[in-house]
Order: sequence, then structure tokens, then C-alpha cells
Amino acid sequence: MLDVDCISVCYGQIRALRRVSLKVPRGSVVSLVGANGAGKSTLMMTIAGALRPTEGRIAFDGRPLPAGPHRVVAAGISLVPERRRLYANLTVRENLLMGAHLRRDREGIHADIDRLCGLFPILKERFSQYAGTLSGGEQQMVAIARGLMSRPALLLMDEPSLGLAPLITRQVFSIIADLRRQGTTILLAEQNAHQSLEISDYAYVLESGEVVLEGSGQVLLNDVRMQESYLGIRKKNGRPVR
Repeated sequence: MLDVDCISVCYGQIRALRRVSLKVPRGSVVSLVGANGAGKSTLMMTIAGALRPTEGRIAFDGRPLPAGPHRVVAAGISLVPERRRLYANLTVRENLLMGAHLRRDREGIHADIDRLCGLFPILKERFSQYAGTLSGGEQQMVAIARGLMSRPALLLMDEPSLGLAPLITRQVFSIIADLRRQGTTILLAEQNAHQSLEISDYAYVLESGEVVLEGSGQVLLNDVRMQESYLGIRKKNGRPVR
């Protein structure tokens, strides 16, 4: 579905991504794993159309990715951004409607809101509440639901567990797994390497803007370099030690 081929991205004279390539097959969960500053958000923003690569190409469904975030959304890609970025002074309902701003099928929009309130019951309870008054976990549910309101073929999720308590983090990853089972294709950028690899079909590890490791989620979970550098596991006398 998504084919990123040798793209580089610069901020002025600083090269944030260096010839990065990846593929996201339809119906899969693919993860980008790496430390803060590795280039994960830059890559997500580039795919979302907010940044332009200085070299390389991005294809979506076999066609060049269109220029501009609104055209990328219209093509079928939606971003759930890092730190949620909700409209704090709008209600939950109004934030969901913002996610459907390119749609004109009013009945379908209301049907999707009902469906998402079933998927995220807290949305129904907070429907008329301002988004800025919600807890971090509740805001993340609204952000995911808002991203789904455009009916994307590909959902980009940038650090969905950032700043959340462990219990809420587990809930978020359970939701991601449910979305995959429902047929949503997901590209997930996460610092929480262990949990993201557990639910991923394939993963890419970024360091300083470059892909340094790749493989299936289970293969990378058992990779020694991955364990020592990202999972906090080292071996002593042949046994794993955290």
C-alpha cells in the first residue's frame, strides 16, 4: 500500500532523514522504533504531506503521494499526531467532526460517530465536554477516533502512548490490535519498542535518521542488538537480565 523509497528530509542544513526506505503492506501493522530524535516523527510528517523530501519518492496505492496534507488525507491517509493536538476549546463531538472535514456524506459521518462511540465508550460520556478538560488517556482516544473519521485506508499513529500511564498504554495497544483485526492498515511510530513489536507484522529501527535494523516484530524482539539497545535486556551467563 505504501512504498517509501530512499527519501531524505532536511531542516535547513540539518539532514533529519537519510535515504530511508520502507513498505507498508495492506492490512498490516508496521512499526517505526527508535529513541527520541531518531527521525520517526519527521518521517510520519513527511508521509502526511506536512514536510517534503529533498530526494527519493513516496508512492501510495501505486501512485505518487500527492503534495499537501489535505490532498494526502483525501487520498486515504490520516495522521494521529504526537501529543494528540486536539482543539482544546472544542467539544469531543466538534473534534470528531473536524476529522471528517473533507467528507460530504452527512449520514455516513453520523453513523461513523456512533460506531466510534461504540469502539471508545468514553467518547459518548464526554461527547459535549471540551477536549482540553479531558485526561491524557481520554484525549488519546479522541485523537484516534478523529483520525478514523476520514475513513483512511492507512492510519499513521505517532507516539500514541507518549505520556500515558501503563494501564492506559496497554489499552491503547489493545485498540491498535483491534483496529488491525477490523482491517485498518497502520504505520505506528513508538518509543515503547517492546509493546509495538509485539503487535507488529514488520518493523524498522531508526537511528539518527537512518534505518539500521528491520524485520518481523518477533524476529526483532529476539535480536540481541535490539534487546540491548532498545528493550533494556542484556545477557549475563547466557540469561536475559533487565
